[in-house]
Amino acid sequence: MGGSARCRYGHTHTKDDPRIGTPLDPERYDYTGAVLWNAHAPTLWARFMLHLRRTLAAAAGLPQRLLSKVVRVSYAKVAEYQQRGLIHFHAVIRLDGPAGSHTPPPSWATPELLADAIRIAATRARIDGPEINGRARSFAFGEQIDTRIIRSSAFQGGTTITEGKVAGYVAKYATKGTEAATGTLDHRLKKITDLWFESVPEHAARMIRTAWALGARDELKHLNLRKWAHMLGFRGHFSTKTRAYSTTLSALRAARAAWHRRHTPPPSPTTLVIAHWAYDGTGLTPDLERLAALIHGGPTGEQEVATRA
Repeated sequence: MGGSARCRYGHTHTKDDPRIGTPLDPERYDYTGAVLWNAHAPTLWARFMLHLRRTLAAAAGLPQRLLSKVVRVSYAKVAEYQQRGLIHFHAVIRLDGPAGSHTPPPSWATPELLADAIRIAATRARIDGPEINGRARSFAFGEQIDTRIIRSSAFQGGTTITEGKVAGYVAKYATKGTEAATGTLDHRLKKITDLWFESVPEHAARMIRTAWALGARDELKHLNLRKWAHMLGFRGHFSTKTRAYSTTLSALRAARAAWHRRHTPPPSPTTLVIAHWAYDGTGLTPDLERLAALIHGGPTGEQEVATRA
């Protein structure tokens, strides 16, 4: 069957099956753990990078404080929502010389060594979470750690993983959001009751309600879970990179603006160009319009409708 797959329980599902990514038993599903995983995912990534530098320093026989003197660790990553609403990361990590991408790394800093160090660091990264209702929690990466070496297009050596394909791969996940992966919201909630007026799948709605409820706990105030309830608890950026990984976002914005200037025809002499906009104000709501009419002796809403009719 095209576009279908069989799950571990022997059932066949199409790609658009609404049951994919939802719990088999919602009443027993750990929604608290799912939300807290998303909330702690950025911290877990930071812990992973700490262990990665420690592992590389140990491989080089150096104290960690001296690692940056001989090699620089750079990365670009995107955070993706799985269909079940949990965050996982896609990242490109590389080693450069101490001055960044313009200098080669030392001879011992091979792609194979980096791949091994990534796997070791991922298994060591762990952070302690809060204790909720008598249950202590900790967070770590799972077993599905897929580490592959990227070969430059000049040194493919028979592999199909090239720089161009990786760029497209990362871009695909960079365009995903919660609304694309889980059918949930793309805006914040002011009140949890606002969720009643949203068309949200029940699984995502439960995660949002769980994040909202956890946000009221004093020991979790630092996670700002109510602010990020629409993101299912995740409060990080969808895309981050180290400063020296590549060009800066400011340079990209400047290049984009320059391209538009070059390709936008100049205005004709008869065209009026307004270069500044200012907010003037907001009109009255219908209820306030009727109140204003009563105060000033004008026509009421009913009279106005009758007149227009």
